[in-house]
Amino acid sequence: MNQHIEIEFKNLLNEKEFSQLIDYFQINTSNFKSQQNHYFDTLKFNLKNQNSALRIREKNERYELTLKQPATEGLLETNQDITKETAYLFLNHNTFPEGPIKHLILESGLNPNEFTCFGTLQTDRFEFPYQGGILVLDHSSYVNQEDFELEYEVTDAETGKKIFLTLLETLQIPVRKTENKVKRFYMAKFQD
Repeated sequence: MNQHIEIEFKNLLNEKEFSQLIDYFQINTSNFKSQQNHYFDTLKFNLKNQNSALRIREKNERYELTLKQPATEGLLETNQDITKETAYLFLNHNTFPEGPIKHLILESGLNPNEFTCFGTLQTDRFEFPYQGGILVLDHSSYVNQEDFELEYEVTDAETGKKIFLTLLETLQIPVRKTENKVKRFYMAKFQD
């Protein structure tokens, strides 16, 4: 099990701004890597109601179960590597993986047997070190729509925010209120 505090800044982009960032940082688009996030919750959204989220990330033939929970600053992210077979059982038969995340789910008062997969978000991602943090460009597709996003992952919120806002200002990209991917996925899926 791996736990850390996640502090990140996000900004949705239009396609032109996304291309502008690719040009600005001289990124070869063939260096983008594909990943899939499979999102889970109970039918009553008990996890969402605790401002938490659960996913399996499938990337480079590896599978990682991740639980994100509120923290004093940012989110407490707990990661657990799982096998392809374990991922398949959870995705297709609602068999919650054994391990530390299952224990955290139980500690939060939820029943692991009530979790189901609500769908998948596909992302093409490029990430690289930038001024003490990690800058991430994402092009995501989900529920018959797509979006473009810039993320900046840091360890110091105050410094990171200044660097992120300076970059947006330099490129004349407006600051936009940006929900995280799981919230955007659920808003798209249940917008009716």
